[in-house]
Amino acid sequence: MDDPVLLTGAGGAVGEAILEGIGDAYEWKLMFHSPPAEEPSHEFLVGDVADDEDVAAAVDGVGAIIHLAGDPRPEAPWDSVLANNIDGTQKMYEAAVDEGVEKFVYASSNHAVGAFETDRRTPEMYREEADFLLDGTEFPRPGNLYGVSKATGEILGRYYHDEYGIDVCNIRIGNLTRGHPPIDYERGQAMWLSYPDCAHIHECALEADYDFEIVYGISDNDRKYYSLERAKEALGYTPRDNSAHFEGDERVVEPDV
Repeated sequence: MDDPVLLTGAGGAVGEAILEGIGDAYEWKLMFHSPPAEEPSHEFLVGDVADDEDVAAAVDGVGAIIHLAGDPRPEAPWDSVLANNIDGTQKMYEAAVDEGVEKFVYASSNHAVGAFETDRRTPEMYREEADFLLDGTEFPRPGNLYGVSKATGEILGRYYHDEYGIDVCNIRIGNLTRGHPPIDYERGQAMWLSYPDCAHIHECALEADYDFEIVYGISDNDRKYYSLERAKEALGYTPRDNSAHFEGDERVVEPDV
């Protein structure tokens, strides 16, 4: 990727993980919703994804987009997800087409399929022997309005790929935490995504050849009900972390055999 990569929502946890992991690998253009506490070492601007002029300025001169920006609250009300997550994503796609951007990586969410758990949420489904794995081919089934907005973002990507040929990767991000995963929370362990694996899957999405993909963004946890097969096959994703490899606050390193 020779051209700059636009990273929207650069001030959030996912943006932090990406920049920590692959910040030196690309020329970045960062978009913040609010002024950052410290001036970044990359080109940046402060703007609103619901504003056409701000979006056009952000997309100007870039070759790829990682779009994280939006209201991240699971309980976010409709007026906010409509403006920030749905309309803002559509504006970003329009600007990407106008600019000739070739690749668009969209931060979807586990909330886009959250209602699959409502009639099966038992401890067993989050354990190693469970066979309930979503693989990205299922229809969206959001459990809240935030999930509705993320599912809509995926559908927008399908339209802009089919209509304009832009390559689109939707990453349904799980439970991102720095350091150790939730130790006593089986669901959190099942959908855990480490900071290094978060950076890695986004790097894979920037580098791989694909047309349109929906993949799950979690680490390679023993407990999981999201399949990683498509992420591995289509993107070349090779996660290094596993929520089972922690005891207390310490990472357990398995010996080579």
